[in-house]
Amino acid sequence: MAVAPVYSPGTWSSVGLRPYSGTVTQNDSSSRPRPPHERPWLASYAADVPDDIPEQTGSLGDLVEASAASYPDAVALEFFGSTTTYTELEALIARAAAGLRALGVRAGDPVALMLPNCPQHIVAFYAVLRLGAVVIEHNPLYTPQELRHQFEDHRATFAIVWDKVAEHLQDFPADLAVHSLVTIDVTRAMPLHMRAALRLPIPKARASRAQLTAPVSGTVRWEQLLTSGPLPASHPKPATDALALIQYTSGTTGSPKGAALTHGNLLANAAQSRAWVPTVKRGEAVVYAVLPMFHAYGLTLCLTFAMSMGSRLVLFPKFDPALVLKVMKKRPPTFLPAVPPIADRLLTAATEQGVSLQGTEIAISGAMPLPHDLVVPFEAASGGFLVEGYGLSECSPVISANPVSTARKPGTIGLPLPSTEVRVVDPDDPETDRPAGEAGELLVRGPQVFHGYYNKPEETAAVLLPGGWFRTGDIVSIDEEGFMTVVDRIKELIITGGFNVSPSEVEQVLRGHASVADAAVVGLPDPHSGEQVVAAVVAAPGATVEPDALRAWAREILTPYKVPKRVVVVDELPKSLIGKVLRRQVRDEMLQADKD
Repeated sequence: MAVAPVYSPGTWSSVGLRPYSGTVTQNDSSSRPRPPHERPWLASYAADVPDDIPEQTGSLGDLVEASAASYPDAVALEFFGSTTTYTELEALIARAAAGLRALGVRAGDPVALMLPNCPQHIVAFYAVLRLGAVVIEHNPLYTPQELRHQFEDHRATFAIVWDKVAEHLQDFPADLAVHSLVTIDVTRAMPLHMRAALRLPIPKARASRAQLTAPVSGTVRWEQLLTSGPLPASHPKPATDALALIQYTSGTTGSPKGAALTHGNLLANAAQSRAWVPTVKRGEAVVYAVLPMFHAYGLTLCLTFAMSMGSRLVLFPKFDPALVLKVMKKRPPTFLPAVPPIADRLLTAATEQGVSLQGTEIAISGAMPLPHDLVVPFEAASGGFLVEGYGLSECSPVISANPVSTARKPGTIGLPLPSTEVRVVDPDDPETDRPAGEAGELLVRGPQVFHGYYNKPEETAAVLLPGGWFRTGDIVSIDEEGFMTVVDRIKELIITGGFNVSPSEVEQVLRGHASVADAAVVGLPDPHSGEQVVAAVVAAPGATVEPDALRAWAREILTPYKVPKRVVVVDELPKSLIGKVLRRQVRDEMLQADKD
């Protein structure tokens, strides 16, 4: 199928923005020859960024092995001052893989990971993949109810978890029993003098703090796993097209589901990310892991991209501006994956404490719109670039990014990455391309696009079209230079602080309260988190809804970022003729009420 030209008029002034006028120098792309109209964005690529990446072969474990061969003594991981070289990391992965194999893990087996950012997380991730098994990343702060939903879907019987949350899995019914549970004490990866000083967020649980800190019965300690000798080098490696990761997402329909990503998908996205930043030097870069690595964004840029670059990955179990600035004084990041609230808080803290952000060469922002009024002061303070990218879990996840050059356009989601094609189509008829200059649904095709949702053929068929095109559910416009701007979302997913929240999930929880007859959950603009979760509820007959009490009750069931920031009691909810709550109308009415 021929791809229609999908660009429309647009300039810096048309979106109220201006080129960066600071001290950063970078080759622009003005001398780059203009390509055929099917991919007009290629002309806007920064210098030395290729149009396409080579076809990927091998498996994800090759990334660490290649870096260990090229930079054996370079620091791979840094955690509160404790370091691990690439040679040491490769050896730990081989031992952990052997230990997992002794527990019974085999190729194709799903293995659940529930870990904060820590060295053990990287080792566990690559050890599972080395066996050809499948990683399933989970938020370690999820409640037992939230975890159960995902475990009912993937049915993993092996899990590697933070010891503080092990009891969540042990409470599962017999039909969901995890037979082999490996627990990790994160503090063991830190220097002795630092262990007492660290305060990690402890998830809520029915157990007491004393129970949480005690060893959990029926589990295997991580240190026991590492007593095995290394896995033989002759052990078969997974194929490039083998399933590597199940990444849970609310997708485009609001129903949580697992995006099935292959080794090839993730290898391709790591290669596309490397190609996008040709100025970042292999074996020398410093990457800060302030994003959670259980999230698709943090996973790709920290777990795969950074390791493939032979970078020093500095790990933070949670984002703490004071802690980040302390490390930055000694070793600033070459590459900083972030979300706008992190960049904003870091800039504010640096200004207040008089700490320089100089040396931060490239900060990549994603998961929510990047305000222009943050870009200018951050770039002035760092002397580097703060550019916005865009992606979805189904695309490993990065689809597009602004060029790391003075040609970038804050306020847009940038240009499609190398080897990535996009189309703008009629949302009601995705076979019909929208004329140039018109907004429409964004379709994506490229080596990073997933193969479908795990065990959900109908949901897969709804978003994967003939020819390999993926329906993103986002309405975009594309200017004449190929820069894309998100105009609207077909999906009603709420993105708060970079995390996806399914309105349906939160509504179901609220309706479970005795005082609530019905509920509608929407996302309203928030300058700090992108969107805030807000609920409109109808009281049950004869009942009175106490908003604060309802929110406190919801916190016992939902992860904090899913709990509504506000609860508004209404007499009734607007509904369609078939009884479906019209969330968009609820949102519009709330926005109008806020204005009034």
